[in-house]
Amino acid sequence: MAGEEAAGDNEGDHEPAEKKADDSRPLLVIPDSRGRVRNWGYWKKQPYWRNAVALCSQSTPQGHLDYLEKENIDYIVAGDDHVDLMAALEELNRRYGVRLIRVDSGGTLNGVLLRAGLVDEVSLLICPGLVGGTTPRSFFRAADLTSAEGVIGLRLLHSERLKNDVIWLRYAVVK
Repeated sequence: MAGEEAAGDNEGDHEPAEKKADDSRPLLVIPDSRGRVRNWGYWKKQPYWRNAVALCSQSTPQGHLDYLEKENIDYIVAGDDHVDLMAALEELNRRYGVRLIRVDSGGTLNGVLLRAGLVDEVSLLICPGLVGGTTPRSFFRAADLTSAEGVIGLRLLHSERLKNDVIWLRYAVVK
């Protein structure tokens, strides 16, 4: 996910993204209820997606929504203080026909999506390397459980050994 200022950001590149009916590239969707992402000129120029959409909330500053409009960035307002991800996903489906999302983020967004029951499948790549350190990192961050009631169960769908001893695991989320 984007969030930090990117090198080569070109504020003022206000051209709308060229839209082609047969473009099968994914959308870039960034939750940003605080209005922190200001490097859309950079992200729009990347060849990986067909368009960009910001997910905002009622608490997103109006100045940021004005900035998104000026930069020709589509946005969805869903939720009060934070983005209501269920409502935002429904609107992504309505506007763009999105039925599948891939989340490339840190543990906080992963945790919110998992705890909200919005994840059907988890795909993990295990790379053969050990990294030491003292800071705990997690695939997803959420409040500590007080009982086994909140454990998110997984059922193995697929496992595969890839190049360089990387293991790919796909799990269905048990609901």
